[in-house]
Amino acid sequence: MAAMEDVVHRNRRGIGHSTNLVGRDPEWLESHAYNDAPVPLHIWGVSEMNHDLFTMLEQAGDLTEAGEAFYCYMMAMFGIDPEQREASCGSRKRYRSSVQRLITGWGFDSNGPEGAVLKGWVESRFGICPCFHKEIIDQDSGRAWATYVEEKMASRFHNNAIWVQLDLLFEFCQWAIRRFAFPGETHLTLFRGINGVGEHRILERTTRREAVIRLNNLVSFTSDREVADCFGDAILTARVPVSKILFFNGLLPAHPLTGEGEFLVIGGEFRVSVDYV
Repeated sequence: MAAMEDVVHRNRRGIGHSTNLVGRDPEWLESHAYNDAPVPLHIWGVSEMNHDLFTMLEQAGDLTEAGEAFYCYMMAMFGIDPEQREASCGSRKRYRSSVQRLITGWGFDSNGPEGAVLKGWVESRFGICPCFHKEIIDQDSGRAWATYVEEKMASRFHNNAIWVQLDLLFEFCQWAIRRFAFPGETHLTLFRGINGVGEHRILERTTRREAVIRLNNLVSFTSDREVADCFGDAILTARVPVSKILFFNGLLPAHPLTGEGEFLVIGGEFRVSVDYV
């Protein structure tokens, strides 16, 4: 028992940073204590340096208009080709890096290069490092960490201030949640299909069907329980803080994840209930 407690304690946080760009302790941000009682999060300087964007957004009558305004602003700021809005990952034409391309890549494979860039952004802005990218990342996994670092810094995704684009996406998402999508809400009940709870780091187990587990630093959930059924033999149900949502279905006028009710959520320790299909 003592050995098991030592393993749990040693793995409780894993690799991490002491600094971030949201002014909150990273260990608290990834803890279930934060997820149980969250506070709003803002990336330093983003709203202040993009005052025109948020002034323009205030004129929007609904989420669709706001999404169109945000998309136009991003095209103007970062020179994104309008064709990229409808482009698929299989296109041979080279486009400038964009959040659209990263989300498309994540939809195909969250452990691909695009996934590494997204996880790297979470690491940089929130101080929460990934615990999985192709394989488990922990204090002893030098090869896994090196692979992740190499992919997250790939030059093909860093030719257009991609992390700044993600900063804007996060701040727009948080604005849209407060204004149109989920006003007044602190949490959403979301679902995630998995192949087995044993694949995750279990930090506490209160009952057979309830536990505190560590999820990756960026993770997909869905608002549709039937969709979660398709992704594993067990379904996690969690109360997700809206302050940790980076992207959700309907946020942008066109994106590749519309059919799954998908949410991209900044991860860490979550209290979950587990149902077996």
